[in-house]
Amino acid sequence: MPRPVSICVAGGGSWGTALAHHLAARGHDVILWLRDSQISQSINLRRENPRYLAGCSLHRNLAATTDPAALAREIIVSAVPCQQLRVWLNAHKDLFPEGSILVNAAKGMETGTLALGHAVADDVLSGAASRETAAGTDAPFHYAALSGPSFSAEVMKGLPTAVVLASKDESLARHLQGIFSGPAFRCYTSADIVGVEMGGALKNVMAIAAGLCDGLELGLNSRAALITRGLAEICRLGVACGAREHTFMGLSGLGDLILTCTGQLSRNRQVGLRLGRGESADAILQSLGMVAEGVTTTAAAYDLARRLQAEAPVISTVHSILQKGRSPARAVRNLMARALREE
Repeated sequence: MPRPVSICVAGGGSWGTALAHHLAARGHDVILWLRDSQISQSINLRRENPRYLAGCSLHRNLAATTDPAALAREIIVSAVPCQQLRVWLNAHKDLFPEGSILVNAAKGMETGTLALGHAVADDVLSGAASRETAAGTDAPFHYAALSGPSFSAEVMKGLPTAVVLASKDESLARHLQGIFSGPAFRCYTSADIVGVEMGGALKNVMAIAAGLCDGLELGLNSRAALITRGLAEICRLGVACGAREHTFMGLSGLGDLILTCTGQLSRNRQVGLRLGRGESADAILQSLGMVAEGVTTTAAAYDLARRLQAEAPVISTVHSILQKGRSPARAVRNLMARALREE
């Protein structure tokens, strides 16, 4: 195992908490930074995040704080939701030590700019995050993305999980691979930062669509077709943005797509499931209690497809339901009635 390093995980939701727990269990010096003082106190005194991971015992070496000074660490893992990343980076970038590593663990696409996480970080951090420099040099910032099929509750239980760490700097990805990997948490590396982040973002839109199929009780055939055609759509948009097609056959593409489209723990699938059963989008989001990135990413993905003039029927269908209030049953009928074509 590599030497222990100092890490701050920013974001006290389920994924940030699970990652902080895992890294602390690996022997690193980990602080979980969050905004809610009551949750911070519960973690420090009772070893539990009562809001997001109730009943899951956290590692004894994990500390929590609301003090932003905790961000002054070798590695900052951001579990901040995608739509908040730009504001959060602008507010706290001056606290990052020179040469520190930013690992983005959130998945999504920024509305308006249509930027993925690495592009947001590049904008805010004046381009330093995207420099292809090796870990340990004097570049102001280094950037990587963590993605793949990984439900927080299962990581907390120590169940086998495989993810991918992507960076334009391959030596940085390998450096992080050694830090994050453990007996039940296997990390692969990738240099395709666009593909890895695109797969992580768009699979959430497809999970909403898969939930719609289940909510409408359309059967397993429809879900399998949706996942397959959804993957083709993700590849089409990703390649048009410069990603490598084979990346979408990996953990951040097919792997994460299968998990979120079929797993009961998927928040985005739950949104689609409830939409299909007749609930309104507003009511679902108010009661969910957690961020479902696929809802906002749908709007960004729809705009991206239009900008690229790329065919994206599944994304367009989900967008019509979420943004235009179209009947889920009617939207699915329209999807099935499209002109026939070669696969």
